[in-house]
Amino acid sequence: MIKEKTIIIKNIYYMLSYAFTNISMGEYINIQKEKFENIHNLFAAILAGGVAKQLKQGLYREYIGKVKEMTSLRGKLDMPGTIKNRIDRKLTLTCEFDELSENNLLNKILKSTMRLLLMQDDVEDKYKIALKKELMYFADIDNIDATKIRWSSVKFQRNNSSYILLIGICQLIIEGMLMTDEKGELKMASIIKEQEMERLYEKFILEYFKKEHPEINTSRSQIKWALDDDNNKLLPIMQTDVMLSKGDKTLIIDAKWYSHTTQEHFGKNTIHSQNIYQIFTYVKNKESEYGKIVPHEVAGMLLYAQTDDLIQPDIDYQMSGNKISVKTLDLNCDFPQIRSQLDKIANYFFA
Repeated sequence: MIKEKTIIIKNIYYMLSYAFTNISMGEYINIQKEKFENIHNLFAAILAGGVAKQLKQGLYREYIGKVKEMTSLRGKLDMPGTIKNRIDRKLTLTCEFDELSENNLLNKILKSTMRLLLMQDDVEDKYKIALKKELMYFADIDNIDATKIRWSSVKFQRNNSSYILLIGICQLIIEGMLMTDEKGELKMASIIKEQEMERLYEKFILEYFKKEHPEINTSRSQIKWALDDDNNKLLPIMQTDVMLSKGDKTLIIDAKWYSHTTQEHFGKNTIHSQNIYQIFTYVKNKESEYGKIVPHEVAGMLLYAQTDDLIQPDIDYQMSGNKISVKTLDLNCDFPQIRSQLDKIANYFFA
């Protein structure tokens, strides 16, 4: 696993800032100036700052369905409940109605994640104090079991778009770091699981090119199979991580977050076979989409997050008329250097 110590921890913040495009870096300017010794402090700082900002705007409220006994009709009459009241000799009506409430899923997730961070011994006191003060405003919000959150049910729209980064942080913490100890109690790991970091890495690269290179069409497009007939039954979907297009050139980037940038077989290091097969397949099928009438250059790139391995690929291959590159992105440096590495990819291919 690539450990966060091989990345400047603050760079995870920059990756998040790009991955969640509705957030301006300027909104968290204080975080940029701080030094973080561990990932828990970074997340505590972002949540403390983000929740404070949200409290000034007001916590998000949405209509929640309620059933309540009342002396006068409100909303819709619940007949079975009202009949039961009569049997019990209660002079009340059972009513069903919707009420604006802060006790919704988004705020429950925030509360649950803040409580988890407060349980971590290595979170500095200044962040714990801030989180405790903010939790006072969540007194009427229910606690939720973090392990049972259905992330697919989290929906965003215009009224709650300010929660996107905050909930993204919560999901990264809960899905990427949450674990149980021998007693079955919840605790947080000191590093993020590889699968969750890969998702963040992919999204960061995609959104970086979208924001910093508007002259290039950036998307996460699917590629059609170059079939001789219409029979595509059981064929997997070819979903790219990043596709860059400008004029008559297209570059397909597959972002990879691995423990090791190469595989070893009988003492020999080679590119991960499934990765090179995959990017080659993407390139040849995309080239087939354009056809042979209009000349179009299609290239592919495997972009690995750099590890501590001695071998860090930086190679360009010519395969069946197409350029296939294998590169690494060094995240263990100041962010302007990361920016320079990504800009170099765009400028080199589309210059």
